[in-house]
Amino acid sequence: MDTVERTAHKVQFKKELDAFAERLEKYVSTEDRDWAIKGFIDIYKNVYTISSDTKIVSKILEIHIFPLILQFANDAGYKVILAEKQNWYPDLTFVKTDDENVKFAVDIKTTFRRNHNLAGFTLGSHGGYFKERDKNKNIQFPYNQYLGHYCLGIIYTRTDFSEGLNETEIYQVEDLLEEADTKNEKIGERVVTNVKNLKSITSVIKDFDFFVAEKWKIASDKQGSGNTANIGSIFNIEDLKTENGIFSKLGEDWFDEYWINYGTATMIKDGKTVKITSLKDFLEFKGRPDLM
Repeated sequence: MDTVERTAHKVQFKKELDAFAERLEKYVSTEDRDWAIKGFIDIYKNVYTISSDTKIVSKILEIHIFPLILQFANDAGYKVILAEKQNWYPDLTFVKTDDENVKFAVDIKTTFRRNHNLAGFTLGSHGGYFKERDKNKNIQFPYNQYLGHYCLGIIYTRTDFSEGLNETEIYQVEDLLEEADTKNEKIGERVVTNVKNLKSITSVIKDFDFFVAEKWKIASDKQGSGNTANIGSIFNIEDLKTENGIFSKLGEDWFDEYWINYGTATMIKDGKTVKITSLKDFLEFKGRPDLM
């Protein structure tokens, strides 16, 4: 596949994915921009609210939007392949139904706002499959078989429960009950709260922003988490949404070379040998400090 054809596929896929992301906020939100998910329900019609723990919220959000992802793929002429194992990359592989050489990697990335302007993600490993791009260890297909690597970003605000509201309460909703249903005052040691309708239950998250970005365009030059070999994103929300990262003007080749060599390439700095862990040092090492 030549460069022109690859570019045409990428442009079309990004355009379709952008349009899809714009529809998601309305799907997951109420008219007040609260999350439409209020909790989970048992056969006795008790509604248990969920925790705002990021892992729980992320998984339920993925389940919430997954039927729409399948519909989007079908409409756009792709089939979806899920990662075979939990720690494999990517979350979703889109394969063109009439040309299996056209593949796109899409990771679903969710996070909460740190304030009005900041949020951040990890963007996958910079070791293993990222360096050995013709291998399939911990990745659905070898990295170099994908025409593009995208993030479907979901940013939300956590509801403030500081006024004493317990974020994992139990409710019975009058609108769901029938005359024969038993009204519970307690379940075990926990009090059951009666409310008129589901909208009366406070959602644990609200105010969603959905966006699509190529991974390299929103990458920073720092690792995303502790000692693990993960690429970190930039943090400014507007820059995330507009793909305005530190590599966005340098290009994908610079992103690839920097992160393949992150922490392994060395340079002499102030008379000492140091590992390269910043883009500024890497460009100096490459003789192109002017690009910074």
